[in-house]
Amino acid sequence: MRNQSSSSQRSPLSLSAIRDGGKRALARALSALESEEGNEAIAQLLDEAARNAQAHVVGLTGPPGVGKSTLTNSLIRHWRANGERVGVVAVDPSSRFSLGALLGDRTRLDTDPTDKDVFVRSMAARDRLGGLSHEAVAAIVLMRALFDRVLVETVGIGQSESDIAFATDSVVLCIQPGSGDSLQFMKAGVMELPDIIVVTKADVGPLARRAKADVEGALSLTMRKEKTWSVPVLLVSAMDDTGLQQLIEAIDDHRGSLLESDQFMSFRQDQATVWLVDRIRRKFGEIGLAQINPASEIMRAGGPFMADHIITKELERRLTDTIRTK
Repeated sequence: MRNQSSSSQRSPLSLSAIRDGGKRALARALSALESEEGNEAIAQLLDEAARNAQAHVVGLTGPPGVGKSTLTNSLIRHWRANGERVGVVAVDPSSRFSLGALLGDRTRLDTDPTDKDVFVRSMAARDRLGGLSHEAVAAIVLMRALFDRVLVETVGIGQSESDIAFATDSVVLCIQPGSGDSLQFMKAGVMELPDIIVVTKADVGPLARRAKADVEGALSLTMRKEKTWSVPVLLVSAMDDTGLQQLIEAIDDHRGSLLESDQFMSFRQDQATVWLVDRIRRKFGEIGLAQINPASEIMRAGGPFMADHIITKELERRLTDTIRTK
């Protein structure tokens, strides 16, 4: 991102203005995403960003304490050393009562505050059982248009925390040896979600190798939709960077697999449709969802965010008219 002052004639919510405004402009735009629900200008900005997506989005998930933040630090260092611009969305769990969160993920990431080409945003999961709030998905979409890599670190993965599979391109699942995670993931039925599996803290030796064998056994029993990609199980240690290069290569290989399959654009389109369906269902339930054709609405509106804006206004109008006639 170029750290230059934006033209006074450009809208502060335009993609070009955010690019020119650097970190401060991006921070302001992300704050607007969180505070100005239903703003048409924001919907237009997000659809513009969706049309100009350029980053590879990597989702990093796993239970607390598994080492996601340490791994995030390592990936940031590697990508920045290669001259790639990196954006990070770090999602923290929220209180079920206040929906607030400590947002402490940022404090665990060791980034250079003067580096204009790395940006970290902590966000709350809010009331999302799936792990990613609407605001987090919007942040991912915006940052996709501004960086070369976007890394999404989530609160965890289980039977309900599966949003990350519908908001990222490559999902990396982290498992800690000796924790019983491999058995839990088999029981939860989430082995069809990750594209890469990492057994962290590989320096513990036999426990790590046992966890790797357990995970490979679980994978052999899993039916996956994507037949062209074989999920690697890697041993990684942040203590001495063991396995880090293999992880980086696996991430790049998966990206290449998506691009070579000619399914990447349809994959992104499916993500947009899934997001819109989820938004309308959460706002208006199954009855509201039955009133629309998501794919047609996205095409007509020029993107999923404006489609959400238009559909919401229309369904709210119908609901108001119905109430008035009673």
